[in-house]
Amino acid sequence: MYGLHNLEARMNLREAPFLPDNLKTVRHSLYDTRMVLSWMGWMEFPDQLLSHLAHDGYDGIFASVYANPNGDRTTAESSTEFYARLMYRVRQQDPEKIHDLIARAERFGIKVYTPIIYQYLGTPESEAGLRKLVRDIVTEFPGISGYVLLTEGFWYKEWTAGHIDDDELMKDWARNWCKAVSMVKEECHRIDPSIEILPWEYNIDFRSQKAELKRYFIKQLPDRTIPMLTWENGKSFELDGMKGYLRDYSLSQIGPAEVTEAQIGEAGKRGMRVFSKVDTFASWQFGTIPYLPCPQQWFKRYAALEKYAVKGTLESWSSGYKPNFISELRAWTCWSDAPSTEKLFDKMAARMFGEKGKAKAVKAWEYFSQAIQLVPDTGPNMGTNNAVGNPLFFRVPPLRTNTYNYSWTDFDKWMGYFGSELNPYWPFTVSRMVFFPDFTGKINRAEEYARNATGIEAGNETKLLPVFLRYMNEAADKMEAGLSLYREAALSSPESKRQSAVKEVIVAEQLHRMMKSDCAILEFEDLRLKHSGEKDAGRRSEILDQMEVIVREEIVRTELSLLAATRDSRLGFQFEQDYVYSPYSLKEKLGVLIKTLDYQLPNARKNS
Repeated sequence: MYGLHNLEARMNLREAPFLPDNLKTVRHSLYDTRMVLSWMGWMEFPDQLLSHLAHDGYDGIFASVYANPNGDRTTAESSTEFYARLMYRVRQQDPEKIHDLIARAERFGIKVYTPIIYQYLGTPESEAGLRKLVRDIVTEFPGISGYVLLTEGFWYKEWTAGHIDDDELMKDWARNWCKAVSMVKEECHRIDPSIEILPWEYNIDFRSQKAELKRYFIKQLPDRTIPMLTWENGKSFELDGMKGYLRDYSLSQIGPAEVTEAQIGEAGKRGMRVFSKVDTFASWQFGTIPYLPCPQQWFKRYAALEKYAVKGTLESWSSGYKPNFISELRAWTCWSDAPSTEKLFDKMAARMFGEKGKAKAVKAWEYFSQAIQLVPDTGPNMGTNNAVGNPLFFRVPPLRTNTYNYSWTDFDKWMGYFGSELNPYWPFTVSRMVFFPDFTGKINRAEEYARNATGIEAGNETKLLPVFLRYMNEAADKMEAGLSLYREAALSSPESKRQSAVKEVIVAEQLHRMMKSDCAILEFEDLRLKHSGEKDAGRRSEILDQMEVIVREEIVRTELSLLAATRDSRLGFQFEQDYVYSPYSLKEKLGVLIKTLDYQLPNARKNS
C-alpha cells in the first residue's frame, strides 16, 4: 500500500500521471510507528480523514484521549484527587465507537492506540483494580496495538507529587509510577506480547536543570516498554542574555530539549526504542492556525529526529492532523532514498504556485521560518491562539454572563478548571485564552504575560515586556517580508492554481496578524496603566494618541481576520475547546473596538 502511495505522491509532486523513465528506488521506513490525533474532535475519525492519514504516511492514531476505551470511569467517579476531578469532566467512552474505529482504521493499514486511565494508590487493592482494568480492556479490544500511559490520567497517588521541587520525593513518585507501568505491561503481555506499552511522563518538570531527574524515570521503567518522550518542551533559549525555556509545544526551537536528550541517551544504554510526542506540521504555538507554513524550520526538526534515532512519533496533540502541504512534505522525510530538500521545496512550490512563482514562494517560506524562531510567546496562550479574537479593553466591559462577585462563590475558582472556565466579560473561549486587564491597577498584566509566556526566570526589577515586544515585532517584520513575496507568487500563479494559492496566503496572513495583535494587546494594556497613573495632562494626551493608533490598526486587522475566518473554517478552531475565536466573536470584538475608539478614548480626553 505504501509503495502505491509513494508512486502516487511522486506523480502528484511532478503534476503528471506518469513517472520518470529512470525511476529505481528502494525505500526503508525510518519509523516503526507514526500516529496522530484528529483535528476534527475527540473521536472524529471519518473514513475520508483516515484515507488522508494513510496517504501522508501515518500508520497509527491515538484515540479515546483521557478516557478508557471500555468506558470504565472508576477513577473519575471515585477519586477526589486533582486529575480524577479533571477526568470526571471528560466524556464517557462508548466501547462500540472504539470497536468501529479499529475495524475502519484497519482497512487503511492504521493501528489504534488508546490511553489507560487509572490512579494507582500503592495499595494491594489498587494494584488488583489496575490489573483487572487492563485485562478487561485487552480482552475486549484485541485490535488495540498499544497503550499510552500519560501522567495526565495515569498517575500515582497525588498529581502534585509530580510537580514539586524535591528530587527525593520525585524519585519515590517515579519508582511507584513505573511500578504501575510494569503492572500494565505484565497484564498486556500475558495476553498479547506484541502490545506496545508507551509510558509518557509528560508533565514532570522539563526544565533543563531537571535532566538527571528525567533520566531517573528512564532508569526505573520496566524492560519491554517504549518511553514516549516529549520532544521540545523545556528547551532553553536566551532573549537578550536572559535564559528562558519553552513553556509548551513550540516551533521556535528545533529540539530536543535538554531533558529529552538526556533521556534518549539513557534509553540507548538500556537498548530501548524511543518514541516521541513531537509536532511536525502544527503546534500549540499558533495552535489556531491549521498548520505553520515554515518548511525550513520544520525540516531542521525532522533532521534532528533522524539524528537522535527516534523510532516512533505522536505527531500531533492539541492541533491534531488535517491535510496540508507541510504534512505532505513531512511524509517524504520518513523514508530512506527521499528526494533532496531543495528538490522537494522546488516541486511543492511549483505545484502550489506555478513555475513562475515557485522561487518567491520558497523564499517566503525562508522568511516565515526565520520569523518563527524569533517568537518569544511559547505556550498555549492568548497571544499565539486568540490575539486576533481578543479585544483591547480600556474600560470594564459589560457583563456577558452571570457573575459571583457578591455571593459565597469564589469567583476566581468559578472561572478556573473546576468552574465554568469562562471569563464573564469575554466568554467565547476558555478564560486562560483571554487577556483581561487588572482594572484595580495593582498588576501590570502585560508584563506578567511576557514573563510567563517566555519562561524567563528573572527578578521583578527586570522589565521583560519591552524585550518581548521587540522580538515579536521583529518576527512580524520577517513574516511581512515573506508575505510580500507570497502574495506576488499567488497573484502570478496560473488561473487553475490561483484560488488554492490565495488560500495559502490567507493562512500565512492570519499568522502574521496574530503576531501583530499579540503586540497590540500587550502594548495597549501597558499604555492604559501608564495613562491611569500619569499626572501630567500633556503626557496623558500623548498616551491616548498612541492608544488610538493601536485601536485603529487593530480594527483593520480584526476586519481582515473576520473575512479570513469566514472563508476558511479551519482558522480559529482547536479541538481541545472547539473554536477559540469564530466569525461571531470577531464581530463582537469589532463592536468593543469601535466603542473604545468612538466613545471611551474621546471621553478620556475630555476628563484629562
